[in-house]
Amino acid sequence: MNKIRILLTGGSGMVGRNLLEHSCIDNFEVLAPASSELNLLDFNAVQEYLERYEPNLIIHAAGKVGGIQANIREPVRFLLDNLDMGRNIVWAARTAGVKRLINLGSSCMYPRNHSEPLSEDMVLKGELEPTNEGYALAKVTTARLCEYIARENANFQYKTLIPCNIFGRFDKFEPSHSHLLPAIIHKIHIAKMNNDPTVEIWGDGTARREFMYGGDLADAIMQATSKFDSLPLNMNIGLGHDHSINEYYHAAAAVMDYKGQFMHDTTKPVGMARKLVSIERQSLWGWKPRHTLQEGIEKTYSYYLEHQQ
Repeated sequence: MNKIRILLTGGSGMVGRNLLEHSCIDNFEVLAPASSELNLLDFNAVQEYLERYEPNLIIHAAGKVGGIQANIREPVRFLLDNLDMGRNIVWAARTAGVKRLINLGSSCMYPRNHSEPLSEDMVLKGELEPTNEGYALAKVTTARLCEYIARENANFQYKTLIPCNIFGRFDKFEPSHSHLLPAIIHKIHIAKMNNDPTVEIWGDGTARREFMYGGDLADAIMQATSKFDSLPLNMNIGLGHDHSINEYYHAAAAVMDYKGQFMHDTTKPVGMARKLVSIERQSLWGWKPRHTLQEGIEKTYSYYLEHQQ
């Protein structure tokens, strides 16, 4: 029996690499072309690739990603690159006749300043967070395009998973490019190596974030490939609980055995006060993450030590 052929975009990124090392990935024939082989910013190249290789399913995990500093610094590229990649792969899939596609969205798609869990029907129901608005707009547009295609022709099932913040193996750790948790690991490691007595935290540390280990997102995506028909059109992937930024610093310090203190710079931007996704649909669908925060930090720090020296 022939294996299902999957085209994975973003195979060299953190999500893609976690997916490629998942224990069930060998059940599929996976195409994971590098950008030199498939330029997602070139619509004609994408369409030609799909017509040549005829995948049964596309997992769109590619994107220009980064933390708050990168988003503030490069809003044009975060909007244009993600918009072009999303539009090109989704519309090329439709024109090439690919019937199934899993698009990865982002919890940045949700309105800012909501204290309650963010449900899937809240997209476009309020103002976006200004510090990553360009990225969010691109993700919203791609998700809506998937919905519109499925609405016009039910034979094309293009579905969007909306993960909470992700960290883990294959992450970016340099603070100018990274998200919160890998940046914390890097900062604390440097402080520990230099015997620095303090580490700086942006803001007062009370903002809350939901960070899930990347291997768990890969597991959710693998389940989505095997339970595709029951997968909702849009579904959050998350923990259902969050932690304050201060708690993330203390958790990382405990894992990394850093004994110093933390100081706050309240002049720095911190983004949304809280961003917690609702996992009601996810729970009904029958999936939950496996790693605790401590386990995720331990695996991530181990990877950091192996690859950042």
